[in-house]
Amino acid sequence: MPAYRRQPLGALAALTGLGLLAGLLAAGCTGPPPARQRPGAHPRTQAAAPIAVPAGRDGRDVRAENALAGYPGWRLTSPGQPHEIEGYTDHASALPGTVVRLFVSTTAASFRVRALRFGWYGGTLARLVWTSAQVPGTAQPSAVVEAHGMVVAPWRPSLALPTAGWPPGSYLLRLDASSGAQRYVPLVIRSPSVAGRVVLVQPTTTYQAYNLWGGYDLYQGPRHHSSLRARVVSFDRPYNREHGAGDFFAEEQPLLSYAERLGLPLAYISSVDLALDRQVLDGARAVISEAHDEYWSPEMRAVLTRARDRGVNLAFIGANEIYRRIRFAPSPLGRDRIEINYRNPREDPLYGRNNALVTANWPDPPDADPASSLSGQVYACASVPAPLVVTEPHGWIWAGTGARPGMRLPGLVGHEFDTVDLSQPTPRPIEILASSPQTCAGSGRAVWADVTYYVAASGAGVLNVGTEGWLCGLPTVAMVTNRCLSTSPSAAEVRVIEGATRNILDTFASGPAGRVHPARDFLTGQVSR
Repeated sequence: MPAYRRQPLGALAALTGLGLLAGLLAAGCTGPPPARQRPGAHPRTQAAAPIAVPAGRDGRDVRAENALAGYPGWRLTSPGQPHEIEGYTDHASALPGTVVRLFVSTTAASFRVRALRFGWYGGTLARLVWTSAQVPGTAQPSAVVEAHGMVVAPWRPSLALPTAGWPPGSYLLRLDASSGAQRYVPLVIRSPSVAGRVVLVQPTTTYQAYNLWGGYDLYQGPRHHSSLRARVVSFDRPYNREHGAGDFFAEEQPLLSYAERLGLPLAYISSVDLALDRQVLDGARAVISEAHDEYWSPEMRAVLTRARDRGVNLAFIGANEIYRRIRFAPSPLGRDRIEINYRNPREDPLYGRNNALVTANWPDPPDADPASSLSGQVYACASVPAPLVVTEPHGWIWAGTGARPGMRLPGLVGHEFDTVDLSQPTPRPIEILASSPQTCAGSGRAVWADVTYYVAASGAGVLNVGTEGWLCGLPTVAMVTNRCLSTSPSAAEVRVIEGATRNILDTFASGPAGRVHPARDFLTGQVSR
């Protein structure tokens, strides 16, 4: 393991040519819970229109793509020793045809790169799209720990990836060292157009927040001390989690593979694209936030809110969404490559100067705006996994799933979950489709974990499953992840979650869901929990 060295602030200024990092950061360059009342059965309405599947610009739709032969050898067989091989790209996402630079450090004599696009592929789950020639290996310089705990890997590019002809999608670049060691590097090949499509958003900003490569992330620093955590993290470094894949398998792959299996008209972007391009969601049918999409800048949130207000459906297939407020700054490799989150607003140099950009938590002052104003719920807490309890089985998302009143789906609530809190800004009418009694870890506070649906004035439907454990009930979990270790859903439970997810995606792919499925406010009923 290389020795990490701390450099003075001026060292990064000299490295980047951007001037003082501090100036960039300051400038922001970019007993039971109370009873609730329930409605009666949700009225059935007209069937959704058939889904038209637009082809991509290369003439290939998702169904045709997934009819191609998969690559059974996509899994790592030997992750190797720490730092035996690892890498990162200069783009979180790139349009097809963009030349993407790949930065690799390895102790091996040479390595090869395989570009793997993830989807369904008849259950194989990935396709080999491109393979490089053998590339000479180089052990690159040690990590640099800069001001505010920001870690960078000041490496030279190893090769350029010619992405022309690569179909849009979520990719892992597999680095295969001549020594036998293997690691992943994530990359989104962004869809040139999202018109008429369901947009899957890779939660890249959250991947980076939890990236401890170099000894710092936004939660901890040396010796796991939270007080020494970074306030700033950089995309100019590899990921340490999931052998370089970030949180791809835990946060994204199950839903991605399932959506591709359905043959939906899909488009792909990273969460950073929401900040880089105000028009990135124009023409979309729906936007899907995956699993644990916690870190959002004001620009990202504004783009998603604007989409909702134009009739674009939103689905949050996870929990703890839009909780940490961030802002971006440029790195030597491009715009929005530095992610800033002081968390304590008084630490932020913008406090009192530009409170709209102060990186407090979204629910907190000085410019509070809880996630509930957009997603319908607020983050409740974390806990051990608990059953998800169906309370509104006649709601449209449960149609044809076999869900019954009071049905318990073990282990699918947690470890983080959301709740409806009417003391916070909450769109109305809002319908609660499942509600599960839960106890917060540590505090012992009793609270409800909810699955909710509301309809915006534009007709857009907004669905929030309110639990990170939802993905554990999908049949496409390719790898055992930490949040799924404590549960092995039965076939009946998988049918319910799989069917509900299909209903959400199919309905949202057909246009503004509120025109077909109005929401009934949960306070209009007389059934209390």
